[in-house]
Amino acid sequence: MSETPQHIVKSYEQELNRLRDLLTEMGGIVESQVALCADAVVERDNAAANRAIELDPKVDALERESEQFIIRLLALRQPMAGDLRAIVAALKCAGDLERIGDYAANVAKRSIVLAQFNMPYSMGGIAHMARLVQENLKSIIDAVGENNVELAVEVWRSDAQIDEIYNALFRELITYMMEDPRNITPCAHLLFIAKNLERIGDHATNIAETIYYSVTGEPLLEGRPKGDNSAYAVVRPREEDDA
Repeated sequence: MSETPQHIVKSYEQELNRLRDLLTEMGGIVESQVALCADAVVERDNAAANRAIELDPKVDALERESEQFIIRLLALRQPMAGDLRAIVAALKCAGDLERIGDYAANVAKRSIVLAQFNMPYSMGGIAHMARLVQENLKSIIDAVGENNVELAVEVWRSDAQIDEIYNALFRELITYMMEDPRNITPCAHLLFIAKNLERIGDHATNIAETIYYSVTGEPLLEGRPKGDNSAYAVVRPREEDDA
C-alpha cells in the first residue's frame, strides 16, 4: 500500500522537473536569439539576423508545449501552496520568454533594413545596452533553473541601468534626426531596436519578480527600479545649433 503514494510522489517530482527543463530549454533558445540579434545590429551581420528570426517558431512551440503541460498538471495533480505557485510561475515565465523571443526577432528584422544605411554615429551605446540585456537574461534563466531568489533580485535591481542607457540613446538619436533629415530613417530603426532591447530587460525583470514570489510566497513590494523619464522630455537641438 505504501508503494503507490511513493510512486505518485516520484512521478509528480519528475513532472515538475520536466516543466523546469522545458523552461530552461526555452530560455536557452531565447538567449541565443538575443545574442544573434545583438550581433546582427552591431556587426551588421545579416546571417545572424536570419538565424535569430528562424529560432522564433521554436520558442513559440515550446511555449505552447509548456502551457499544455501546465494545464495537465493543474488538472490532474491539483497542486497546493508552493507547488501551485511554482507551476503558475512557470506559466508566467514561459509567456515572458516568448515575448523576449518576439522582441529579439523584431530587432533582427530591423537590423537587416538598417544594414542598408551608413550609420550616422557610433554603435557603442547600442552595443553596451545589448551586452547588459544579455547578461541580465543569462542570469535570470539561471535563476529560473535554480529557483535562485538572490540572483533574481540582482537582475531586478540592475534593470535601472538598462533604462538609463535607453533614455540616453533616445535623446541622442532624436538629436541626430533633428539635425539632418537623412538620419531620420536609420535613427528611427535604431530607436525601435533600443526600445525592443529595453523591453527585453523589462520582461527579464518580470521573470525576476515571478521567481521571487514563487519561492518566497511574498511579492516584491519595493517600487520597481527605473531609470529617469527623460526619454519623454522635449529634446532640444545641440547648443552649437542654437548659436
